[in-house]
Amino acid sequence: MRKNKIGATVITSFALLVGLGMVHQVMAQDATPSYPKMAPVDQYLMADNAAEIALARSAAPESISRDATILVLGRKGYEKAIEGKNGFVCWVARSWMGPFDWPEFWNPKVLAADCLNPQAARSMVPIIYLRAKMVMAGRSKAETVSALKAAFEKKQLPDLESGAMDYMMSKSSYLTDQGSHDMPHVMFYTHVKDGSDWGSGAEGSPVMSSPYWSFSQEEQPQTKGLPPILVFLVAVPNWSDGTPASMHSH
Repeated sequence: MRKNKIGATVITSFALLVGLGMVHQVMAQDATPSYPKMAPVDQYLMADNAAEIALARSAAPESISRDATILVLGRKGYEKAIEGKNGFVCWVARSWMGPFDWPEFWNPKVLAADCLNPQAARSMVPIIYLRAKMVMAGRSKAETVSALKAAFEKKQLPDLESGAMDYMMSKSSYLTDQGSHDMPHVMFYTHVKDGSDWGSGAEGSPVMSSPYWSFSQEEQPQTKGLPPILVFLVAVPNWSDGTPASMHSH
């Protein structure tokens, strides 16, 4: 892997990752079909809240997710469905939580289960709420970026905390149209400027990295002014239920 390139079955989270987020949730960029515009809102919603809660919980081992706060997506954005007690926040990211230049940014099939640790929850959930609010109101990418910039400038969004990380180990996620659509992994949100400091992209290294807001240098001017976040991703061998990933296929 090279810096700022990504595996064929991974989403960012998005940061995010997806999310990203997400979106930060890290995703496949090469040879990915393009989704040029937002789909109807209904296509991003899950019909059953119980199913969305179960999918969100499946992002992390049950020992973590059982006491986590759970978010679900409503018509006006994410809403708290269950109040947790361990500081973790589990949710299901949609495609538009990924980098703004990701070709699958509007892909309504994406359902990416995430479980943020307390540091990531405090840092990223306010971003998640704002991004979702803008998208569900029908706002464009440019309008969403402008809203994020304004919120950061006014100190309405928090700085990224040290130690922020995210579990994405659900065997039921759909992360991308590419490959097997899914891969168990964990992600780390950092202020690191050079991914090579973590060995990202080195031959034989299990570590990958990507900027949170956009993949390409060409897209950087659009997101200039947003705080830089570099997301590191490490694949793990098992799904959250403990079964080997090699035994699972879609």
